Amino acid sequence: DSHKHKDKYKDKEHKHKDHKKDKEREKSKYSNRYDVAVIHSYGRYIGALYNCRLTPRLLIYSGIWCRSQMPLFWHFAQPFWLLVLGCWFTSFHLCAFFIPFRWEEERYTDGVKWKFLEHKGPVFAPPYEPLPSNVKFYYDGKHMKLSPGAEEVATFFAKMLDHEYTTKDVFRKNFFKDWRKEMTSEEKSKLTDLNKCDFSEMSEYFKAQSEARKAMTKEEKLKIKAENERILQEYGFCVMDNHKERIANFRIEPPGLFRGRGDHPKMGMLKRRIRPEDIIINCSKDSNHPKPPPGTKWKEVRHDNKVTWLVSWTENIQGSIKYIMLNPSSRIKGEKDWQKYEMARRLKKCVDRIRAQYREDWKSKEMRIRQRAVALYFIDKLALRAGNEKEEGETADTVGCCSLRVEHLTLHQEMDGQEYVVEFDFLGKDSIRYYNKVPVEKRVFKNLQLFMEDKEPEDDLFDRLNTSILNKHLQELMDGLTAKVFRTYNASITLQQQLNELTTSEDNVPAKILSYNRANRAVAVLCNHQRAPPKTFEKSMQNLQTKIDAKKEQLADAKRELKMSKYLAVESKKKAVQRIEEQLMKLEVQATDREENKQIALGTSKLNYLDPRISVAWCKKLGVPIEKIYNKTQREKFAWAIDMAEKDYEF
Repeated sequence: DSHKHKDKYKDKEHKHKDHKKDKEREKSKYSNRYDVAVIHSYGRYIGALYNCRLTPRLLIYSGIWCRSQMPLFWHFAQPFWLLVLGCWFTSFHLCAFFIPFRWEEERYTDGVKWKFLEHKGPVFAPPYEPLPSNVKFYYDGKHMKLSPGAEEVATFFAKMLDHEYTTKDVFRKNFFKDWRKEMTSEEKSKLTDLNKCDFSEMSEYFKAQSEARKAMTKEEKLKIKAENERILQEYGFCVMDNHKERIANFRIEPPGLFRGRGDHPKMGMLKRRIRPEDIIINCSKDSNHPKPPPGTKWKEVRHDNKVTWLVSWTENIQGSIKYIMLNPSSRIKGEKDWQKYEMARRLKKCVDRIRAQYREDWKSKEMRIRQRAVALYFIDKLALRAGNEKEEGETADTVGCCSLRVEHLTLHQEMDGQEYVVEFDFLGKDSIRYYNKVPVEKRVFKNLQLFMEDKEPEDDLFDRLNTSILNKHLQELMDGLTAKVFRTYNASITLQQQLNELTTSEDNVPAKILSYNRANRAVAVLCNHQRAPPKTFEKSMQNLQTKIDAKKEQLADAKRELKMSKYLAVESKKKAVQRIEEQLMKLEVQATDREENKQIALGTSKLNYLDPRISVAWCKKLGVPIEKIYNKTQREKFAWAIDMAEKDYEF
């Protein structure tokens, strides 16, 4: 009986357990289905954390959401969330740790950049639309009908008719030479002198078109905006290793006339229309390959996962290769930027040792070592580019430090009250003139005299040095060091020092921004980032001065009213005067800033040479909105820096 009782009890226990398991299975059948959906939607939310956007608020919200939607998961995840938040509130700078970790996680070996890449290819420039019959071209005072090819090139010149470029002899000569290549034999025989060509009707037609675009209705503008957005969504993104990444320049540049910078010898030449047959596509084998326009084919389709470009072609002016790349805000670009500035920060730790080394090398018995040391001194002190050797006649006669010639330097024992002055005068990158008078150390001066002995003006100053030799030496001094790292380091450290000297917390926001631009200007001068004054500069300055004069009159009226006001209205009048004074100061600061920046390009150094964490930390420390320093595109590019840098960051 006792055995029967035990068996009966076991059967009852088994039935209870089976029933319990069935209930759990039934429950999990629905809860799992729910959890999968929840986790799937949560994945996109986690993507924000994963994509370099880790902030305390986002962590808190994600924890609250997780607790309400997935209580079982929250039970196990809760300690992790508290640890993360604890790290934040104890100033652990988790973001600075997390972002590199995310980048490291997705890095491949052997130079591989991606394993899957899919995109739609480029958007080509629209075909040429012939001019209306009432818009005529005249030669020597007589109407002349041009062939479509010649007419299209003529419109490029007509659009620039009011620009300074079309008055330059080099521009006009190059344009006319390339224009004749597009003419028919009959046109060539008639059109022999550019000075007899009359493009005025064409120019007026394009001006009228421009005004019509400005005068479009809101509905018309919205329609164009919607179409541009549709094209962006179709062609402006790619998929790289399961990440949807923004593409930077998916539109092929339309044909036109090459402008160049400075006094470029090829200005005015015809930039030819890029066709599908010129295009090389790069994507993964297992992706849906981009399709060329109907009736055409690509030059080549590659599957090179050791490069990050999506599309490439060779332009006809200088024979350089152009690329369609990922947007600066993409993971790969952000990682590359971060590494570049970290390399410059590494140089900061050993720059004193390197400087001591090249100073010692000025006294070397070997001429090659002396030349290398003096060149490195110029790269460090003046932020000169290293310079690359070029084939004669292939491009403009531009030089860098290693390719300087004797004719580019003039030595002055004494000049403007200073000893040992070197006067530089040469064409740098993009044919921008570099002119500078620099006092140097006595031993550098003596070495330069030695290098220039018995040499002709066209001889190389550093005849025993080139960029390869220099960069090989730099690699021995510090792993990964190149001449460009010196440029990045000196630009960033100059900004840091200038901001510390020029700004005070008591200044108002406009004054702080003026100080920032002055610091940035010091860097632009160091790096020789010049520009021609904008075409509308004088007009915009006149408009600004008119506003300032009007504001001064308004201030004078407000002060008179304050004097004449009765006791009850005094406070409100005082506030009005104070408000107008602030507005006037803001306008005057704006005018000063604009005048000082007339011939200096601040954007190049800000985007390429200045560690963005310096600017972000400065904004956070002094309460300047980041939007005042970086526009929307720049904020996307430097999102990693905005999240990473705290107000106490120092380069």
